Amino acid sequence: MDGSGRDGAGAGAQEEPRSGRLVHRKTVLRAALAATAAVPVALIGGPALARTFAAGGPAPGLTPSCDDGDHPTPEQIEGPYFKPNSPQRTSLLEPGLPGTRLTVTGYVFGRACLPLSGVLLDFWQADTNGAYDNTGFRLRGHQFTDSRGSFALTTIVPGLYPGRTRHLHVKVQAPHRSVLTTQLYFPNEPRNNTDTIFDSRLLMTVRDGGGGREAAFDFVLDVPQDPGPGPGPSSPENTWTPGTAYRTGDWVTYAARAYVCLQPHTSQPGWEPPAVPALWQPA
Repeated sequence: MDGSGRDGAGAGAQEEPRSGRLVHRKTVLRAALAATAAVPVALIGGPALARTFAAGGPAPGLTPSCDDGDHPTPEQIEGPYFKPNSPQRTSLLEPGLPGTRLTVTGYVFGRACLPLSGVLLDFWQADTNGAYDNTGFRLRGHQFTDSRGSFALTTIVPGLYPGRTRHLHVKVQAPHRSVLTTQLYFPNEPRNNTDTIFDSRLLMTVRDGGGGREAAFDFVLDVPQDPGPGPGPSSPENTWTPGTAYRTGDWVTYAARAYVCLQPHTSQPGWEPPAVPALWQPA
């Protein structure tokens, strides 16, 4: 909602109990993705996943973790200012646009904590004065997740207007799936306590840096996925296989740990990552 007084989505559903195996899978996938993602300049030197983005101390409670069986990212209402056919772009900055630079990065996962590629993310927001461009496409744009399920948006911190706290609007749609419409929020905003639409599960992790602010958020879509078998040569916890041509920068998991390839080679039995530090570096 955008100042219209209508109520929005909300009440927090309790998360289901998580098994140790599922949490372990998520930890391994996080490490592997963060080790190989094309990390935006704003995040060089730090992990790219929203769950590991906190500047210090524990991260705030974000959208539910992507373990099997968890609840997807909560929906919120569209509000009156959405416009279709936004331009495809990852930066909403324009010459002369005032405001504090904001970079938002993260991943889109399905229900089994596996990343989703080719997911549409359509963002729109208010300018630094709290106004929306309803005639053109200023501060509006869409993009798609890459092969690793990651996205990166460069924009400005949205302004305030009556009845609302700071927020970004977004529509997220996996290929051939329904659209998730929701909003993202900033921590430690005074109006979070009075905004009737605000949902703490949609808080981004935000820190100062890069000449502005850097935020992160991971979406979990209601997309069924096969989590794969238990631990073994073909499971997500053990993706290294002999006879595979690996390139510098490739990542694998072995014995529930992620590794990054240091030099091109074709794997052989006995060259498992822990045994050959010249070929593999722990992520």
